[in-house]
Amino acid sequence: MLGYIALGIVLAVALYAVLVYNGLVRYRNWIQESWAQIDVQLKRRHDLIPNLVETVKGYMKYEQETLAKIVEMRSRLIQGTPEERMEANQELGGALRHLFALAEAYPDLKANTTFLRLQEELTTTENKIAYARQLYNKTVAEYNIRREVFPANILASLFGFRRVEQLAIPEEEREAPQVKLT
Repeated sequence: MLGYIALGIVLAVALYAVLVYNGLVRYRNWIQESWAQIDVQLKRRHDLIPNLVETVKGYMKYEQETLAKIVEMRSRLIQGTPEERMEANQELGGALRHLFALAEAYPDLKANTTFLRLQEELTTTENKIAYARQLYNKTVAEYNIRREVFPANILASLFGFRRVEQLAIPEEEREAPQVKLT
């Protein structure tokens, strides 16, 4: 009788270990999937930029430095670690905002349907990137919680499940923009 109880306890512990392990593997794969969603949107943005630059070139003869900077940042968008790529994405976003602000000085460009379509597509892509970042961070948070709670933390460290960092917002974007109506 005592042997059956011991066997039952061993089986329960083994079943728990399998469930915890499989849950951690599932979350690790969800993290990879959610990063892949960000990656798809970064690639989409990467592919839209040459069309935007070509559309703008003819109008903005005096803004070649801005266009060159955007092209250089574009190449960094699909290289490096996820953190480096998200940093490049932030920098590129700032350069594109600058480009769109400069476009205000070119009425013909502002009226160009190709430019307007590309601007809308880039805005939509930005929204998709933001959503994908939210999903990534949510998945990472759930994974980290599951891996850090007791007794799962013992199994997580035993099987080499490491903490994953969330994507953070740069400090300069944490400040609320100042709106001045004059």
